This record gives sequence, C-alpha cells and structure tokens, in this order.
Amino acid sequence: MPLTVLTDSDVSELLHSLTRQNILDLQQSLADALHYYSTAIEEDFNGCGSSYQPLRTSLKRSDGQTTLFMPASSNNGLGVKIVTLAVPDSEKQNTPDIGSAGSGAASLASVDSLSVSQASANSSNTAFDSPASVASTQNTTPRGSLTLLDRDGAPRAMLNAEEITAFRTALASTMMFKKRHNVHDVLVFGAGKQAYWHIRLALLLRGPEIHRLNIINRSFDRAQQLIDKLYSSPTGDGVELARPKKQIITNGHREYERLLKATVRESSVIFCTTPSLSPLFPASHLTNPEGRKKGRYVSLVGSYKPHMIEIHPDILKQNVAPDHGRHHHKHAAEGGAVIVDSVEACLKEAGEIIQAGLSGHELVEVGELIMLNKEAERKRVECQSRKSSEGLDDHGVELGECEQRKKKRGKNNSDDGGLFEWLQRGNVIYKSVGLGLMDVVVGGDLVKLADERRVGTRIENF
Repeated sequence: MPLTVLTDSDVSELLHSLTRQNILDLQQSLADALHYYSTAIEEDFNGCGSSYQPLRTSLKRSDGQTTLFMPASSNNGLGVKIVTLAVPDSEKQNTPDIGSAGSGAASLASVDSLSVSQASANSSNTAFDSPASVASTQNTTPRGSLTLLDRDGAPRAMLNAEEITAFRTALASTMMFKKRHNVHDVLVFGAGKQAYWHIRLALLLRGPEIHRLNIINRSFDRAQQLIDKLYSSPTGDGVELARPKKQIITNGHREYERLLKATVRESSVIFCTTPSLSPLFPASHLTNPEGRKKGRYVSLVGSYKPHMIEIHPDILKQNVAPDHGRHHHKHAAEGGAVIVDSVEACLKEAGEIIQAGLSGHELVEVGELIMLNKEAERKRVECQSRKSSEGLDDHGVELGECEQRKKKRGKNNSDDGGLFEWLQRGNVIYKSVGLGLMDVVVGGDLVKLADERRVGTRIENF
C-alpha cells in the first residue's frame, strides 16, 4: 500500500475545494464516529468506542513549549497526532490580545461599503474591560503532523496537522448549527484559523440564510485579512460562498460596550474561537430576561485549559438549571442544554465547564444526540413512504437520541425535557476540547479524497 503525504499547502488546496455535499459527507462520517465513541461498549469491539481511545500525553519543555501526543483508534485504522504549542506571548510580556497580535486603525466598519469608517484610537475606556488572551496567533495554531495507520498497523498517510485541527473542530461545531431554525445573525469572536473555518463552513452549509456576519477582534487588520481570504482563496470548481452583510468591531471604538451588547443580543449564533482568560462579554447580555428573548447556539472552541474561559460561568449554570415552566419567549425555554464532545475530557480541561462547577450528569455528549447514517437513511425512507418529512433534511447529520441515553433517563421518564426543541430553537452551548478520534476519522476521509483527486505525494511500497 502506498503512503500518501499531504503538505500544508496540499491540505489547504483539498479543504478549499470541498463542496457543500463534501462537507455534509465528512460531517456524517465524523458524526458516526462520535456516536460510537459515546455509545459503544467494550463488548462491541467498535474501534471508535471510548475504551479504545488512549488519553493524550503532554510534554512541556524548559522553554515553555508544550507538545501533545494524541493517539486514537477508528474503525478504519489507527493514528496519532503530534502537535506543539508555542510559548504564550503573555508569559513573555504583558501584552494580552484577543485571537491575534497586531494593531488596526479602524474600530468599527461595514466591510461591504466602499469607504471604511475610522474611529479614534484614543477613545475613552468602557465599563467592560476587554478580556485577556494567552497569546497571539503563534499559540492558537498547533504545529505538527498526523500519522495514519491501516487496521494492520501499516503506515497509510502523513499529513501536516496545522489546517486539519481547525477544520475538524469547525466540522463538529457546525453539526448542530446545521439543524438550527434561525441562523440569520452570526457572531464570531476571533480571527484566526478556527474563526476562518467556522465562518467558511457556516457559509457553505447555510449561506443564503445568514443575513449578517459580525466579527469581533482586537485587530481590525487581521479580521479584514480573514474576510479577504474567504473570498480570494482558491475555491475549486462549483464552490461559491454566500456574501452576507459583514461588520468588523474592535475594542478601540468609543462605543464598544454598547456595540458589544447589541451585537451579542441580536445574534442567533455565536462562535467563540479565542484563547481567552476571561469572559468575552458580560453574563447579563445573555442571562437577563432581555437576553433570553431568543434562543441561541453558542459554540466554545478557543479555550483549552482549566484556567481559560470564553463565556461567564453563569451562562452555563442557567442553561442547565431545571425548567420551571416559565418562558420569556414562546420559542425559548428558560433552561437550555450544554453539549460537549467528551464529558471526561471537558471535566478535566474545559475552563467554562470547570469554573461553572458542572457535573457529568449536567452535560450531554454530542454523540448521544446524532443518528448514525444508516438510521438517518432508514428514517428518510419511512418518511417518504408516509409522505412526511418530520423535519429531516435530504442529506447530512440528523438529530436522534440514542437508546443508551434513553435508558440513562430511566424507563419511566419518556420526556426528554424539551431537549430537541432546545437543540433547534433554544439556548444551546457546545463546548469542545478536541479528540484524537476526530483527527483520525477526518484525516482518513481527506486522504481518500486526496488519492481520488491526485493531490499530494504517494510513496509506493513504503
């Protein structure tokens, strides 16, 4: 079997050529793996089961650099991702930043207009202090490689891991986003690779339904570069991105506090992609009655250590509070749901979960809430025979509670507490710290595509 080698440019070329259907197929493959991760027991001998996923190991050098070793098993083979995180700039000097280093003269701009409005850099401080971040882009972009082996342990592929890490995170994060009823106003905190891939996948999956895209980042220039890259990168045949109204907001604007509050309140989807050490906005923006008038999908993927946090713990606490039947809005129950990629990993590493004091029974793994591809197809066939859609899409990931989760709730408890209503309309927080399984599954699928499209280098008889 040949060894496929994909450089960073090879991976980028491949990812930018993906169509909407390609994204849906990759998401379903990842969804199947996460379903097995959350539901398979050791007796099933399923390669994606949690019992076959070793804990990752970290090695910290004297200069502060940390290298992560993330082995994983899938149904198609084995793999290990080895990535190194650079020394945080904040440990070198006291120059905290959100998402990236750099400075920009503009603090608020509608990037669709011909003229970009400029605001004074010497504006007075607002009541809300901008959160500190652990580093610049250097820290938020893990560098290393992903090595894949077949079922017999023979080398199958080696990939540069820089772009894949951000892509697979966004791929999982946009699974539930795909099923949201309202995605009109999308807000993104940060302007790094994670922000880029969340925006790109959101536009590919739901582009015509997204009316406004707001980016909040300390550096205006970096946010502008992100938007420029979205529409200038090689996209491949048939790949076009929708062009919603776009706005960049930075903390240099004299009315930043008001703009932050208004933008958060108006949002129906919030992607947080920054390595922040404190909340990106006050909890009251979402916890008080005015902030709860609409349901939102909030994805937290930027923080990855217990001391890091992107939203205030009170927001998570409110989401898991028992619903007492009070509704601030007919479509949004007071309660909500907190969904994670891995309960075990998030209880150890996710700052928002840890600082909110949440326990394992208050969290739901995303793998427990998604249908296997074969089950989704069976459901679609049944609906076609009854001439009823039941909210199912033609393709892609579908929601469906697994039998194991139903058993956890008890035989006499048939009510899911409105969970699926919340997943589609209510207040949902998704927290991810990343699993090696994601890299192995997505990496394997990308290698297949690369071989089909003759991208990368193949070494025969390796």
